[in-house]
Amino acid sequence: MFSQDNYTEILEFATLAHGEQKTPKELPYLFHITCVAMEVINACEKSKLDEKKADLAISCALLHDIIEDTKITYDELYVKFGPLIADGVEALTKNKTLTSKQEQMRDSIERLLTQPYEIQIVKLADRIVNLAIPPKHWSNEKIKDYQKEASFILSCLGNSNIYLAKRLEKKIEEYKKYIKND
Repeated sequence: MFSQDNYTEILEFATLAHGEQKTPKELPYLFHITCVAMEVINACEKSKLDEKKADLAISCALLHDIIEDTKITYDELYVKFGPLIADGVEALTKNKTLTSKQEQMRDSIERLLTQPYEIQIVKLADRIVNLAIPPKHWSNEKIKDYQKEASFILSCLGNSNIYLAKRLEKKIEEYKKYIKND
């Protein structure tokens, strides 16, 4: 279904780039990127994507936060992994020069919509993974906004993969239990 050698090479690159970075739960960041990759691998299997498309999707899943959260640049990804992966990861990266989170999300979605479905599914998988127990310091308003943003992602990218769209829809529904009724 996909190249294990490619997976190992990219996972090693991502692991070294993210270094000592931690998740909000203080786990090594590798935990997050491999969870996103697992969602994508499962979706590739369920959707019977060919090896080339699966490799692109899984590669971008493993690298999806690398430009945003490390010193690795688009140019470095382009040289090392080629334009498809570099462009896909760049589309998954928030543009921090935009002032609001909403603008950053809209911009990312617009860029993702120009990418192949196998790139778009990474955003669905990332949000599925992120719709876990919210951090304790988040306000009720932040939790509501995060769920609303997940619904926006689903409405824009849900057609990219029916399996992941259904998973995200279920996660959005389950996430309601963290919202306190005012």
